[in-house]
Amino acid sequence: MTVSLTPSLDETEKDRLHQIEELNLDKGTDWREEFKPGSLGCHELLDRASIVLNLVDQQLLSHPACVASPEWFALARQAFDALFELHQSVGNLHLSEGRSELTAEANGH
Repeated sequence: MTVSLTPSLDETEKDRLHQIEELNLDKGTDWREEFKPGSLGCHELLDRASIVLNLVDQQLLSHPACVASPEWFALARQAFDALFELHQSVGNLHLSEGRSELTAEANGH
């Protein structure tokens, strides 16, 4: 029997909304400004995604026990692929927003 490890979109969105409630309580309702694309907070996410991506690659995908099991290797590869996609998505928006802000500052806005 195979159990799906992928939560439904409804479960994922419920988790995200719960995290928003927690952040609102911990940081106040204006926390998004600190973490928007182009900010140091967003850069922190980009850096953490890179670190975890490298960890999965170096510590899981190359681990002999993982390599020996097609199921475990496939799961580790899914994690790597998802983290890579996250890193690319965050990086594209974060870096484009950072360039926009630099351009606006250079133009005196």
